[in-house]
Amino acid sequence: MDIEQKQAELIDHFVKKASAQVGSAIGAVIVEATSHASLFAFSEILAVPTVAELEGTENSVYLEVLRVFAHGTWSDYKSNSGSLPQLLPDQVLKLKQLTVLTLAETNKVLPYDQLMLELDVTNVRELEDFIINECIYAGIVRGKLDQLRRCFEVQFAAGRDLRPGQLGSMIQTLSNWLGTSDNLLISIQEKIKWADTMSELDKKQRKEVEDKVEEVKKSVAVKKLHTVSRPTLTFEGLKRSTLNLVE
Repeated sequence: MDIEQKQAELIDHFVKKASAQVGSAIGAVIVEATSHASLFAFSEILAVPTVAELEGTENSVYLEVLRVFAHGTWSDYKSNSGSLPQLLPDQVLKLKQLTVLTLAETNKVLPYDQLMLELDVTNVRELEDFIINECIYAGIVRGKLDQLRRCFEVQFAAGRDLRPGQLGSMIQTLSNWLGTSDNLLISIQEKIKWADTMSELDKKQRKEVEDKVEEVKKSVAVKKLHTVSRPTLTFEGLKRSTLNLVE
């Protein structure tokens, strides 16, 4: 089963589970979902009516935790840890994995120093173990660890939930990309047309040269034939001809 299909099944499972609960019982569902080793998307759970209804209640802290997992990072949690429930070890691990995904969204080369700061990792060995065991093996990123340059080169990173207001920005980015692609396509088509025209001209010029070569060959052949057919007058022949005229 690929990661996308597994994500879809897990999301459907937790959406149904959250929809069947109310109040504090939803908190347990949120803790379970944010602790699950294979779940990395939470927007659908946030959109469940019973979950949204936690806003402004005594259980709203669970809603805030879910928002952090949907859109935030480990640093975001630490900044608000005083007003949020303490995370379980599996939740801490998950939030750090999501932090790597967030960093990979905007940068394809992640310096070790930045990663260690964002993940609260104290040494390179621990960082590299985390990237390999908890991110690459989990299938959420692919890339190369460069010990010489002290960085992680990102080749692939799974997408995170869209943050509020991010959809409009993405649509604009895609529109700009489409516009650039259209212009590039027109430019390529014009170059292909120019190449076709030059190819036709080259063929025409080559044909003209070949025709001239053939004409020259024929002309040379005719002259050669005339030269061979003309009688050759030797000295002895000329002498005899002269004697005959005298007689």
